[in-house]
Amino acid sequence: MNEDFKHPDITENMLTKINEIIASNKNKSGASITVLRECQSIVGYLPVELIDYIGKGLNISASELFGVASFYSLFSMIPKGKNTIRICLGTACYVKGIKEVLDRISNQYKIKEKETTPDRRFSLEAVRCLGACGLAPVMVVNQDIHGAMTSDRVLDVLDKYK
Repeated sequence: MNEDFKHPDITENMLTKINEIIASNKNKSGASITVLRECQSIVGYLPVELIDYIGKGLNISASELFGVASFYSLFSMIPKGKNTIRICLGTACYVKGIKEVLDRISNQYKIKEKETTPDRRFSLEAVRCLGACGLAPVMVVNQDIHGAMTSDRVLDVLDKYK
């Protein structure tokens, strides 16, 4: 593979691992999803330049890989934050005030749904249901569940995530 590949978010160590993934899947039919998933787990997302690089390594067109990466929701082509905030917009949470919590986060960190703060501290996602209706309104940060969330409490909770 081309060792001249450079991207500000991809270190030499990451590139070595990416090259190993590409090499071990080069002749496997249907390996696109596996390679994209493994490379995303290393970098945290799939920059367009990386998709091009993977395509060359697997001898698959970048447009085909881009189609796969943009179709499946498990892939992201934008950088993700160190901490992912998931806000439940299900009926129970909505009725109990989660919209105000979402607005407070958006105003404080200047991000909208599906965006990441410039310092990559937080990514914000809205989900339809987290399956914790008894704790409504619910916010999940990484794997931590925060129930009975209010707009008054949310910033104190998020301050714990650096």
